[in-house]
Amino acid sequence: MDLISALSLGELALSFSRVPLFPVFDLSYFIVSIIYLKYEPGAVELSRRHPVASWLCAMLHCFGSYILADLLLGEPIIDYFSNSSSILLASAVWYLIFFCPLDLFYKCVCFLPVKLIFVAMKEVVRVRKIAVGIHHAHHHYHHGWFIMIATGWVKGSGVALLSNLEQLLRGVWKPETNEILHMSFPTKASLYGAILFTLQQTRWLPVSKASLIFVFTMFMVSCKELKCGGRKSPQPLAAHLRHGSQVGFVLYGAGAFPCSSLFICLGVHLGWQNLCINRGGPGLSWTQSS
Repeated sequence: MDLISALSLGELALSFSRVPLFPVFDLSYFIVSIIYLKYEPGAVELSRRHPVASWLCAMLHCFGSYILADLLLGEPIIDYFSNSSSILLASAVWYLIFFCPLDLFYKCVCFLPVKLIFVAMKEVVRVRKIAVGIHHAHHHYHHGWFIMIATGWVKGSGVALLSNLEQLLRGVWKPETNEILHMSFPTKASLYGAILFTLQQTRWLPVSKASLIFVFTMFMVSCKELKCGGRKSPQPLAAHLRHGSQVGFVLYGAGAFPCSSLFICLGVHLGWQNLCINRGGPGLSWTQSS
């Protein structure tokens, strides 16, 4: 029996891509984003002296990607703030993280096993935002590859690209920390993901969007879990991305760690199955001999 058919990975990927993000996944996204804000030097003192500025910084961490994407596409940058449910949810998270008595909420969500769950759920939101951003840009610019890539990129890493603006809100100016000059792993990974989703959107990548969302999400989750868990694997792909390696390594060449290789192999197989079905040919079974 075909292993892919037995596991129903195609149906799993489709179901995974349809999971609603609000409120559970969005809540996790807000929690991790505002935790990172609290890590910033002087953020706690700012919340005591200037709570409005602290709240604005928190909103920028939660919704910066939407603001930057709307700016690129010429849409009202304040449009997302009409989503009252998300604003209230993010505001509640900001209040609990900064003002909960005895820091109980902050200590609970920073407990490593709990935090790893939230980090994984945040990556689900990140990948979905990249895919939605590229679909939105493609609706306006059918042949604008660079526009689609740029929109998907800022959707996935908008808060990092706006880090200097966020620092100004906190009264800090550090131009040497510009994210363009020193890209972090999520920023680089979002860029590569935006390229992949653009190729898929323009039908140059023979794989369904649901399968690509599933595979790339598993890749992002595995990288972030290893990073947050403090464990090191031999020659992880995340290290190649952080140090600006060649595109060959980025596209999962030699040196990628086993779990990511598995996800990519599954993604290639799903793409091949999808291509064969569209062309009316037979799919490739795992049980076929070479």
